Amino acid sequence: MGLSMNAEASGDADPDWIILFVCWLLVAGATLGSLFFSEVMELPPCTLCWVQRIFMFPLAIILLFGLIPFDRGVVRYALPLAVIGAAVAIYHLGLQLGVIPESAAPCRQGVSCSEAQLALFGFVSIPMLSLLVFASVTGLLVWLKRRGAQ
Repeated sequence: MGLSMNAEASGDADPDWIILFVCWLLVAGATLGSLFFSEVMELPPCTLCWVQRIFMFPLAIILLFGLIPFDRGVVRYALPLAVIGAAVAIYHLGLQLGVIPESAAPCRQGVSCSEAQLALFGFVSIPMLSLLVFASVTGLLVWLKRRGAQ
């Protein structure tokens, strides 16, 4: 049940539901943002961007199904996607920052994975935005899981 009896009576939302809702807002915004970058701004995604999308897009659907009706068990499905997506984003960011050599990039043709196509505020790249969302969602989902174990 998404709301406790006291929460229903007072009109306050269950904190666990709010945590999951914030996770959904983050991934829904990231999903729409990635589609905006590719479809409106016409920035073609590189191979690693596609891989990050493979982990981000399903999160928007999975978390929505966990919200309505509220099901804390969605953490079991969402957390691995967020963690693996964060790992891919870290790898991609490492390529862009030059920490990982360009020869280790999976992008052999088309858009380069090591070049930043977009730099918001002069330094925030698309993989950095992706990492921020995946890391935030991972942290929130771990917090939600620990709250349920109390």
